Amino acid sequence: MTGRELPTPDPVVGDEEAEFWQALGEGRFLLRRCQQCGDVPWYPRPFCPACGSRDVPWFEASGTGTVYSFTIAAKAGPPFDAAVPYVIAYIELDEGPRIISNVVGCPPEQVHIGQRVEVRYVPRVDGPPLYRFAPVDAAR
Repeated sequence: MTGRELPTPDPVVGDEEAEFWQALGEGRFLLRRCQQCGDVPWYPRPFCPACGSRDVPWFEASGTGTVYSFTIAAKAGPPFDAAVPYVIAYIELDEGPRIISNVVGCPPEQVHIGQRVEVRYVPRVDGPPLYRFAPVDAAR
């Protein structure tokens, strides 16, 4: 661990994903599932990119997944420069989609492909929390 926290920049929150960010503030991780073809798209949007259906209701996801791929950032610009090294990873959620996030809660050199991770809600002073992932066995 670097002992330095990652910055918590303001997310861009549009009307289409407002419910996602609101749910994060309630400790829930929402995804959408297409009722026509079953696809679970990422990023949240009001239609299915696989089949075009607009029948894509929200559902509460498990918030767990597996590290699919990652890199360790050893150099960064402001405001992330004070937090290096840190992990940027593709997380394959148990529900299917792959999302990009950070892995926290362990030293960067301990992160590995196939590692089980779970969502962590990172509070912010103003606005909704951010989501990051930590190994399932990491202390909260």
